[in-house]
Amino acid sequence: MVLRSTPGAVSVYQISGTNSSRSLPEWLAKKRKKSLKNDAEYSNRIELIQDFEFAEASNKIEVTRDGGYCMATGTYKPQIHVYDFEDLSLKFERHTDAENVDFKIISDDWTKSVHLQNDRSIEFQGQGGILTKSRIPKFGRALAYNDENCDLYVGAAGNEVYRLNLDQGRFMAPFELSSAGVNCLDVNQAHGLLGFGTDAGIVEFWDPRSRSRVGMLDVGAPGLGGGATALKFRNDGLNVGIGNADGIVRLFDLRAPEPYVTKDQGYGFGIKKVLWVNDDHVLCADKRVAKIWDRRTGDAYTSIEPTVDINDVAHIPGSGMFMFANEGIPMHTYYIPNLGPAPKWCSFLENVTEELEEKPSTSVYDNYKFVTKRELAALNISHLIGSAVVKSYMHGYFIDQRLYEQAKLISNPFAYKEHREREIRKTLEKERESRIRTSGTGAIASRVKVNRALAERLLAESEAEVTNKKKVSAKETSKAALSDDRFAGIFENPDFEVDENAAEFKQLNPSHKKVKGQQYGEAPLRTTARPLTAAEEEAMEENNGYSSDEHVEATDEEPDSEDERKAAKKKALAEKRAEKKAAERAAFQAKRADNIKMTTGSEAAREEIPDDDFADRVADLEAEEDRHVMKNVKMSKGAGGAVEMTFVPQGSGNKGRGPRPKRDGDEEEARDTGKSRQEYDGRRRAGKNAFRGM
Repeated sequence: MVLRSTPGAVSVYQISGTNSSRSLPEWLAKKRKKSLKNDAEYSNRIELIQDFEFAEASNKIEVTRDGGYCMATGTYKPQIHVYDFEDLSLKFERHTDAENVDFKIISDDWTKSVHLQNDRSIEFQGQGGILTKSRIPKFGRALAYNDENCDLYVGAAGNEVYRLNLDQGRFMAPFELSSAGVNCLDVNQAHGLLGFGTDAGIVEFWDPRSRSRVGMLDVGAPGLGGGATALKFRNDGLNVGIGNADGIVRLFDLRAPEPYVTKDQGYGFGIKKVLWVNDDHVLCADKRVAKIWDRRTGDAYTSIEPTVDINDVAHIPGSGMFMFANEGIPMHTYYIPNLGPAPKWCSFLENVTEELEEKPSTSVYDNYKFVTKRELAALNISHLIGSAVVKSYMHGYFIDQRLYEQAKLISNPFAYKEHREREIRKTLEKERESRIRTSGTGAIASRVKVNRALAERLLAESEAEVTNKKKVSAKETSKAALSDDRFAGIFENPDFEVDENAAEFKQLNPSHKKVKGQQYGEAPLRTTARPLTAAEEEAMEENNGYSSDEHVEATDEEPDSEDERKAAKKKALAEKRAEKKAAERAAFQAKRADNIKMTTGSEAAREEIPDDDFADRVADLEAEEDRHVMKNVKMSKGAGGAVEMTFVPQGSGNKGRGPRPKRDGDEEEARDTGKSRQEYDGRRRAGKNAFRGM
């Protein structure tokens, strides 16, 4: 037995069904006989009715009028079960040829019943088995029986309600409705009024004496498979409850055309059952949930939500017990003490529920911890997914609280120590913040919790700019940045702390490095910029509007050709770079000597003089190569930018051998050295531009 609701609300006890009791097969029970002795859940189980289940699912369930038996139909194979409440066991089971759609018990006990099958047949079952069988023209949907005239009414897919008189043993003239598709029907036990709910959302009321329609009600949700899906008269003869395919239940007084209570089930599924529980409460059920509410105000009283879809609900009159036919193997039984006492055949339930009320059971998930898959991986217990200790639920998993604590302790044994240190650090920081501070630069730096080096560097740069008498006061700007709420997270939130050892920081700041004896906020001793290449210097000179020829010293003789002018230009640039390097070296040596003199008490920062960079070496190699090449090259410029170049080719394998034979030379000389050109006469060409050589 499981207490489904929380203490203080209406107590709902699940006596049988999923999550309440375990029924083990005989071979497994015998095999685990010793282990089951120590199983508290199996030892304390309550099996109210033996074999209260079907092989696959149950379709319909109904309690006899004397309250001593229960009949249910299910599948697979299609069968009928009858349970004896006095013996708390299955009385017998029968198999049928087709699946049951609906059935009615037409006697006070189980001995006489009528079953509507899904193959358009109607079976009459007696104490010994099938008595007779008949068929109807269209597929049936619902049954109703009138005790006064022994008429059996069958609602089908057409607009006719078939009448079978069991006293005369023959079909009578059917009732022809204005709408097709009868989904539900019921007989008012007070005065015999008939109610038929159709697919069009119209409920028609007929008088069996005059065999004519006396009224109509519109309940909405028309359409194929829609309209009115559940209908039930109250025993007072004046009230009727109607549920439609949209999940809305309306309570009508037969003397008024408008409902006095409208209740929305909330899920949008069609209503499958409407029951008048007692004088004050109504039960309406769809496939997801069964809700009980006040019939006068519509206020919710309690609800029952099984783990499987609901097909039918039966109430034991005069008690608080409900039985559910559903899509699961076991049928569910619920007991609500506030709605009535336990039936006399299970009066022991009242003693059990009183003990549970005194010591209410904990919730199902009180001893479990909900974790995600990432947390399981962090605890190194991902391999337990799928086992009994880690239960999958929605987007995560439920794990036993004790196992979770042990795994967390193993994965991080210093968790408590780290937590204690964090709390102590927070307490000290709060005490420091409460002290009286000055308003100078030290006060700003003391309020910084993270990125202290960055804050000190900003203040140092602002002071340097103020010393150099900048027009804009950068000191005030830096102070504003440190005190502004928009930038408070950079200096207070640990998530924004700059990691100087990270690869990303080094990539974004390639020139940022610390020298021995130098702090983060201090300026470096020497900053060497990358020298410009020859191409960059030429581009810069062109952009400045003058040529490098202006820096070339005047010579006695003016260069004659373009080649000589170019060589002179490169030579002048090389001399200029050499002078610049010599000046930088001299400045560096002087600054280094000053730094060494100023250093006291510690070793001075050392930095080797950098050698020539790669760009200078490449420029020197290019100048050397140009000087070597220009000896054998003669160039002359013509009109329109044309350039004529004359040179003597020299290959690596032809040094010292003299020039190669010319292609246009003597034929005999060409014959001695082989072919001078490829012969294309008489050959096919693969290229598309065949006329290019013409």
